[in-house]
Amino acid sequence: QVQLEESGGGSVQPGASLRLSCAASGGTFTNYIIAWFRQAPGKERTFVGRIARRGGNTYLVDSVKGRFTVSRDNARNMVYLQMNNLKPEDTAIYYCAAGNTIWGSSEPTQFIYWGQGTQVTVSL
Repeated sequence: QVQLEESGGGSVQPGASLRLSCAASGGTFTNYIIAWFRQAPGKERTFVGRIARRGGNTYLVDSVKGRFTVSRDNARNMVYLQMNNLKPEDTAIYYCAAGNTIWGSSEPTQFIYWGQGTQVTVSL
């Protein structure tokens, strides 16, 4: 079983940057694709991006492509979401999730381990 814990959220102004971290413990970290999801107030949890088990492949949704990058450090059991040029519409709780699943997975149900989330607020 894998435990995940996010950190790095905060309140920033538009155009600022944040780096979210996802620390994993337990299990075999490289067995899992790691994804980032976010949930804005009153909305469903949505997929943001994912990174392959060895970190060679990443995918980000169009709304964050060019602004966000996802990376992982398997030696430290860490995954990162670097977020640049943040916009108010990026405001949400951000979750990392682990799944021993196929590469194209983007549904929450395809990821079995979840962190508690970290709040990101972007406003003037």
